[in-house]
Amino acid sequence: MDLTLSPAEEEFRDGLRAWIAEHHPGREPDADEEAFRFRRDWQRKLNDRGWAGLTWPSEFGGAGATMIEQAIFFEEIARARAPQMANVLGLTMGGPTVIAHGTDEQKERFLAPILSADEIWCQGFSEPESGSDLASLKTRAVPSGDGYVVTGQKVWTTFAHESKWCMLLARTNQDAPKHRGLTYFLMDMEQDGVEVRPLVQITGEAEFNELFIEEAHIPAENVVGGVDNGWRVAITTLMHERAGLAFALQARVQIALGELIDELKGTTDPIVRQRLAQLSIEANVLRLLAYRGLTTAMKSGEPGPEGSLGKWLWADVNQGLTELAQDVRGPRAALVDDRWTYRYLRARANSIEGGTTEILKNIVAERVLGLPRG
Repeated sequence: MDLTLSPAEEEFRDGLRAWIAEHHPGREPDADEEAFRFRRDWQRKLNDRGWAGLTWPSEFGGAGATMIEQAIFFEEIARARAPQMANVLGLTMGGPTVIAHGTDEQKERFLAPILSADEIWCQGFSEPESGSDLASLKTRAVPSGDGYVVTGQKVWTTFAHESKWCMLLARTNQDAPKHRGLTYFLMDMEQDGVEVRPLVQITGEAEFNELFIEEAHIPAENVVGGVDNGWRVAITTLMHERAGLAFALQARVQIALGELIDELKGTTDPIVRQRLAQLSIEANVLRLLAYRGLTTAMKSGEPGPEGSLGKWLWADVNQGLTELAQDVRGPRAALVDDRWTYRYLRARANSIEGGTTEILKNIVAERVLGLPRG
C-alpha cells in the first residue's frame, strides 16, 4: 500500500484546499434549526462544485472521482474544520445503496435530490428490542393494494426530524428465517402514519429520534432490491456507513489529538505523556486502517467487513482522547462547558452508534479473521 499521492492527486488536494479556504462558511450556529440550514447551504455549495457526490458516477450527478480523491476530500474537510453536509446519511448510505440495488426509475427519482439536499434521508433500522440483533426486528409490512401498509417502531433514527425519506427495514415474511423475511423500503416521512419524537441527548441536542409508524403506506415501487431480500441490501448500507465516514472520523481524531497535545506542551507527568503517546500511535493506526479498507474497496468495488474494525478502533480512540482531556483538566472539567466537555459527552455514543463495539468484534472475528461463530 503506497500512501504517496500521485501528481494528479496532489493537484486535486491543493485545488480542494484552496477552494475550501475561499468558501469556508465559518462557525456553525449553535441553534439546531439554524445549524441545519447552515449545513444544507454548505452542501449545496459543494454540490454546485461537483463535490457532494464525489465518487458517484457522473450519470447520476456525481463527479466520478476515485476513492483516493474521496479520502482526500474527507481529510481536507476535517482539516479545515468545515461543517459536515446536511444529508450525510443520504450521501454516504442511501445514495450508494440505490445506485447498487435500485431500479432505473428509483435512481432517476431519488439521487438528484440527495445531492442537492432538497430531500434529507434517515435510516430506520434499529428498534427498541432490535438494535445489534437487527434481523430480529418486528416492524411489519403487509401487502395492500398497490403497495404495503407498515406498522412498527424505530429508535435512534438520526436526523429523522429533518428527513423526507427513510431507509426502512421491515418484516414481510413471518414464516421465513429472520434474515430472509426482511424487505428494504424507501418510506415517505411526510405522511399521517409517521410520527417523529426527538430524543434529547446528554449534550442537550436532539440528533436522535424515536419513530412511530402506524399503518403508513409505501408503494411497491419503493421496494429496493426485491421483496424478502432486504438483509442483503441492508448490509450494503451498513458497509457504506462504516467505510464512507472512515476518513472523516479519523481526520477529526487527528485534529482533536493535535489540539490536546498543544494544550499539554511542557507537561512532565509521565502518565499523561504515556497516554498521549499511546493515543498518537492508535490514531495513526486508525488512519492506516482507513487506507487499508480503501485499498480493499478499490480492488473489490465495494466496502468490505473490514470497516467494522475501523469503526471499533475509532470509538476506542475518540473516547480515550476525550477522557484524557477531562482527566488533565481536573475537577474543574465538570464545571466548564466548552468544546472538550461537548466532545467528552458526545463520545459516549461512539461505542453504540453505527453498531456496538461488541457486535463489531464479532463481525471482525467471523468475517475478517474467519473464526468460528461463538
